[in-house]
Amino acid sequence: MQKVSKNVYVETGFRGCNVGFVVTNDGVVMIDTPHAPEDAAAWREEVSGFGPVRYLINTEPHGDHFTGNCFFSGIIVAHEGTRDAILDISSAPRELVRLPPGCSLPEDFSFRAPDITFTSKVTLYLGDHTFQLINHPGHTPYQVTVYIPEERVAFTSDNIFCRVQPFLRQALPYEWLDSLKALQKLDVDVLVPGHGDVCDKGYIPEMSAIISDWINAVDSAIKNGMSLEKAQDMISFLDRYPMEAGAESMAQEVQRMNVRRLYEVLLDSER
Repeated sequence: MQKVSKNVYVETGFRGCNVGFVVTNDGVVMIDTPHAPEDAAAWREEVSGFGPVRYLINTEPHGDHFTGNCFFSGIIVAHEGTRDAILDISSAPRELVRLPPGCSLPEDFSFRAPDITFTSKVTLYLGDHTFQLINHPGHTPYQVTVYIPEERVAFTSDNIFCRVQPFLRQALPYEWLDSLKALQKLDVDVLVPGHGDVCDKGYIPEMSAIISDWINAVDSAIKNGMSLEKAQDMISFLDRYPMEAGAESMAQEVQRMNVRRLYEVLLDSER
């Protein structure tokens, strides 16, 4: 666990997304939960030493951010689209729940959906801290930044992958670039990315560059009449960044998934 400001703690070593929490004088606010049940149980023990969990914020609709919700108390807050995604997966057979390799769901497992939702922006106040939750579409339409001005820290969720391969499965690529510009305007010293190491705003141009390069590569393939299958065979950015630890076996799948999503989005925008 890493202390990134006076009251903000982050764990970047779990399989799946980075998670964190903020200690206020009236309890704890968590940001996302570990994907693997055993990691969630361990994180619960870690967090419990800092006080009761008052709020739990889910920053996006992918399972590595919310599967561990049931291990924690507190009021869950998320974008309306994230609540819909959790309710959808809650009705799926247990065997379809995607977990990191080697993990299984405990018998008493259940999904916890958000108690409070929003679509654009909401502000939470707890103790001596302010939490601004802002919808910044990009990695998904429902991506949420959590900005804590008193700590000069923002959790960017998966709009930033710090020097690891980004996932574009539900990406809105041009909105993503706009959201990165918005992140640049925040008055912060620390950015906690969804994946990869903690960074600062100096990394944002590099993140913008990789998204732009993905867009340009797929756009060029479309303009040259390349089929989706051919583009998937030809386009890869694995030489740019590694896969995050534990996801190495997904390298080719992620590249093809990224091409497929951008091919669909860019082709549709030309119609």
